[in-house]
Amino acid sequence: MSVKPPNILIIIADQLSAPMLPPYGNRVAKTPNIDKLASQGVVFEQSYCSSPLCAPARFSIMTGQLPSQGRVYDNAAEFSSEIPTFGHYLRQAGYRTILAGKMHFCGPDQLHGFEERLTTDIYPADFGWTPDWNNFEVRPTWYHSPDSVVTSGPCVRSNQIDFDEEVIFATQRALFNIARGADSRPFCLVASLTHPHDPFTIHDDYWNRYDDAEIDPPRIRETPQPADPHTRRLQHVCDLHPGDVTEEQTMKTRHAYYGALSYVDDKVGVLLKTLDEAKLTDDTIILFLSDHGEMLGERGLWYKMSFFEPASRVPLIVHAPGRFAARRVRSAVSHVDLLPTLVDLAYGAPQELANQVAGHSLLPYLQGEEGIEGVWAEYLAEGAIAPMLMWRQGRWKFIHTPSDPDQLYDLEDDPDELNNLADHPESAALRARLLAEISQHWNLPQLHDEILKSQSRRHLVSSALVAGKLSAWDYQPPRDASREYIRAHLDIEDIEARARFPHVRPLKEAVV
Repeated sequence: MSVKPPNILIIIADQLSAPMLPPYGNRVAKTPNIDKLASQGVVFEQSYCSSPLCAPARFSIMTGQLPSQGRVYDNAAEFSSEIPTFGHYLRQAGYRTILAGKMHFCGPDQLHGFEERLTTDIYPADFGWTPDWNNFEVRPTWYHSPDSVVTSGPCVRSNQIDFDEEVIFATQRALFNIARGADSRPFCLVASLTHPHDPFTIHDDYWNRYDDAEIDPPRIRETPQPADPHTRRLQHVCDLHPGDVTEEQTMKTRHAYYGALSYVDDKVGVLLKTLDEAKLTDDTIILFLSDHGEMLGERGLWYKMSFFEPASRVPLIVHAPGRFAARRVRSAVSHVDLLPTLVDLAYGAPQELANQVAGHSLLPYLQGEEGIEGVWAEYLAEGAIAPMLMWRQGRWKFIHTPSDPDQLYDLEDDPDELNNLADHPESAALRARLLAEISQHWNLPQLHDEILKSQSRRHLVSSALVAGKLSAWDYQPPRDASREYIRAHLDIEDIEARARFPHVRPLKEAVV
């Protein structure tokens, strides 16, 4: 008799840095539900985003490819419909695939393998946020600015709260509909929140969970001097310069961020309770992760767009106590490993993939074995002026871009990345090997040229599409109110019986 494949619930936080969570060593954040997932699950201690920016990172999560492979260079680059995602693979394996929340798909395809999408996105789906490397000195109005930091603090309501409340409601209802429905397929459901992403404001209930005295300051408050060129560019792009943010504003911002972490944790708790009430817990594998991190004042930097640890190191927790023993994995892994992992979990064994993926399945790690270690990441968006690459393995991190001096850090001896070893004679062999690997796998001048051409095309298309009548690509969730709640043309007893869970009597007919 065949065994039913597991259900999969993927919970994605936005701009959540792994070092800000207790399972990764933080002593301030109050996140009991995430802590529980970690204590019972497999914690990947060295998990990295494939790009420290929303849309490229989520492209890698969905496809197992690095951003340049799919030409998703930045937050306004189209995600091509021909690239298979884990949604496509799992649907082919018989899964019901559902998305609630943010995925930052740009372009007219707003599903990318999901059979159902329950909400719109919080961010635009068009080309309006296209960077312009040819005019780097000009700061567009959509770039990050000091505003989120200097106005941080408690609030009653925000765009972020409105969005995430909708996401959690839609996810809960989907789980209960699965439980009381007749669709026997396993599900893969993505619940993607926008907290703790800036703006740094959170409801009083969460702000008040922390006393001011509890909040820790940045480990490295000021920008190390001389600042590396990319740091200087980020400060220009965000219009944030040394001395612009006061100590009080820094601590208020971190206070709000911790409150937002507790908000995310409460929503994780809601979903865990819903799984229990829907009697789905034992059959469901839970993945908790983030798209990228947040500098949060470290090194005088805010937001992401950097390969320093706070911006690039992200949580990854796989919770399935009935399948995988709790353990911690120190090997470096990344977003590109998620698609092959999900495919293997769905099929119950390693599978051949139709598209060329950059990652490797994490199933061996989940089963207590060894896997393939070492990850590459890319950054190709605002704040850069040429393609940037990052390599991470063991104790080493290497950052390369043709426009800047190389950076090499020993994270065991130098966790704050203050001592660049790239020019040290004892690092010459490692650096030469990595540069040779880059030359083998990347044609950086060609990639640079392709990015510039893409930016130019998208600027033209964007300016043209807003002239005259605008036909937006933003996702419009379908809703047929004639089939909701109680309607006169249906048997009221049967309606109530179908909506009640657990069912108290056999239904007249199966309804999916």
